[in-house]
Amino acid sequence: MNTPHQFYKEQITLHTSAVKKVKKQLALSSTIRIIAFLAIIAGVYFGYPNIQIIIGSIVIGVVVFIYLVSRHSNLTYTKNKLEKLIEINQLELDVFKNQIKDLPTGKEFIKTAHPFSHDIDLFGSHSFFQYTNRTATLAGKIELADLLQANNLDHIPQKQQAIQNLSAMPEWRQDFSAIAALVKVTTSTNVIKKWFKNYTPFVPKIMKYLPTIFSVISLIMVTLLFLETITFNIFLLWLFVGFGITGTQIKKINVLYREANKVKDTFDQYYRLVDKIENTSFTANILKEKQQLIITEKEKASLILKKFASILNAFDQRNNMLFGVIANGLLLWDLKQCYRIENWIASHHNKVMQWFNVISFFDAYNSLANFAFNHPDYIYPTITSDNTIIKAGQIGHPMLNPVKRVDNDICIEKDQFFIITGANMAGKSTFLRTVALQIVMSNIGLPVCAKSCQYRPIKLITSMRTADSLSDDASYFFSELTQLKKIVEALDKNEYFIILDEILKGTNSVDKAAGSRKFVERLVATKATGIIATHDLSLCEIANELPQVKNRFFDAQIIDDELYFDYKFKDGICQNMNASFLLKKMGIV
Repeated sequence: MNTPHQFYKEQITLHTSAVKKVKKQLALSSTIRIIAFLAIIAGVYFGYPNIQIIIGSIVIGVVVFIYLVSRHSNLTYTKNKLEKLIEINQLELDVFKNQIKDLPTGKEFIKTAHPFSHDIDLFGSHSFFQYTNRTATLAGKIELADLLQANNLDHIPQKQQAIQNLSAMPEWRQDFSAIAALVKVTTSTNVIKKWFKNYTPFVPKIMKYLPTIFSVISLIMVTLLFLETITFNIFLLWLFVGFGITGTQIKKINVLYREANKVKDTFDQYYRLVDKIENTSFTANILKEKQQLIITEKEKASLILKKFASILNAFDQRNNMLFGVIANGLLLWDLKQCYRIENWIASHHNKVMQWFNVISFFDAYNSLANFAFNHPDYIYPTITSDNTIIKAGQIGHPMLNPVKRVDNDICIEKDQFFIITGANMAGKSTFLRTVALQIVMSNIGLPVCAKSCQYRPIKLITSMRTADSLSDDASYFFSELTQLKKIVEALDKNEYFIILDEILKGTNSVDKAAGSRKFVERLVATKATGIIATHDLSLCEIANELPQVKNRFFDAQIIDDELYFDYKFKDGICQNMNASFLLKKMGIV
């Protein structure tokens, strides 16, 4: 099988060739449109003053021109989609070079009070979200953020199957993303839901039939004018009758148009995406279940959504001055489209959010599957139910350069607590975030950066990055105590894997040592499982009294007056600290 790099390069070559062909077709299409337009003008010019030739030239010419415009639009869409596919594949090649600064950071999802996301850099610049996110819809982006923060242990093997299924469908995923990206949606699905819920109909029921009757009469009037049976003044009078009927509801029509125009792009985007899901065969049960939510209707959900998108696009034609005048005068166009919108809302609004949720689910899972596809050497954890929480070989942080990254083994049993010591910059904090991210990824169903991994699902909670709050008048120490209290309260309700980094930093060293010891004792008493990193070697003594506590360390050595780190996770207590050496080395003291 080709590597991801090879796949992306091949796709760029394939789509670049296709774009060149479509551009040639577009150039020819533009020429034909100009010829058709000139033919209409010639028919009118040479047909004058024969009214039959003039009207005939206009009617036939307009029909042909509309067809050509539609064909040109389809070609333009194809070209834009191919260019978007090239962009998608180039992006993946850039990410392999760690060029992710232009990707969304997800900073809007940062929550300092969340049980773990802020501590492990789940969101923000150079975050796991920025590295992973490839969603093409706003709802999908929110769904992905929710999945990363959920701490949900349900159906992990099924999640793995879904990600594996989509990971094996790279062309399908890219096509889905390209379709979504071609329509710039600015209105959230929640706004649409609120609009549907609060909408009050205003179009009289007679408008179910009146526009059709009026249009038939208008057709007769045009025919009589063509045959010179009636005068133009009589035809003009009939036109003003149409204006008068439309004018009775013009204020409400304008309000509805403003609202409809906001959601038009969303439905134009979503019907295409739903159609793609409907017509795909999936093997994973989760994907099949989601698919069933949109194909159990008597009429396909994609067709229902497409019909609404067509109605909204038809309503938008009122912006064309010439068409708007003629259509409202002869066809009661605005009232007809308003009635169709209201009828659609009444019939389908209850199902729309369910269909939207399916779209956001697939959009989010496409990102997860893309991550899995890009890392074929990662492994899916074997989910167990025994006493071993994590048993991983050569586990590493997925955001680090694999060439420079140092991987480690870890095995931690239920109710065990590791105290990790080590010199500054020896790798303690990175290791804590590696373990934390492995838990998050495993719970989501993602493959992890390891050679082997057995995992007993567990929720995660951390205290690694605490800040004081001027707005809440809270000191650093108080903020940290608040977080530790949340951990204790959480343990009373559920089982958690706890990761702590140098707790009680906001107090003096003696108080910190005593407080840290008591807190670890409290955690062990509640049969908690986890890791704490500390510079306080006295805390390691607790391992002599409590068999659940184990000491581990990261070493630092001074060789030839240079500081050396091997970043390896070892049994025991670190004896080499480096603060004094660094102060001297950097000329500070």
